[in-house]
Amino acid sequence: MSPDPRDRRVTVTSPRAAATRRPRYPATREIDEQTRLGEVYMRSLLRTQFRLALFVCTVLACVIGGLPLLFLLIPELREVHLLGLPLPWAVLAGLIYPAFVIGAWLYVRQAERNERSFAELVERR
Repeated sequence: MSPDPRDRRVTVTSPRAAATRRPRYPATREIDEQTRLGEVYMRSLLRTQFRLALFVCTVLACVIGGLPLLFLLIPELREVHLLGLPLPWAVLAGLIYPAFVIGAWLYVRQAERNERSFAELVERR
């Protein structure tokens, strides 16, 4: 049985297929060559990372700076003992460090997320 001529595949092309395309100028090249646009991209990333660092430092400073205020406003907390130590000493000597570690871990996660979204933005351009 011979193939039916109607079943043949036909390649369809646009009349503009041969038109010259504008060369793509990637944003990474803008950054590498330190053009004005590249500076805008980098300033945007640096501003985002700075805001994140400022936020994390502010939260940690408020928590750590607020502890003495908390112990001053609620004197009963000064009398509580935890593992034989007064609560203010136990908090300041041992429980603050996990807060620093968690804050640092969250900062790194968010900073990496910011860098990934920046890379996607630059590559998408």
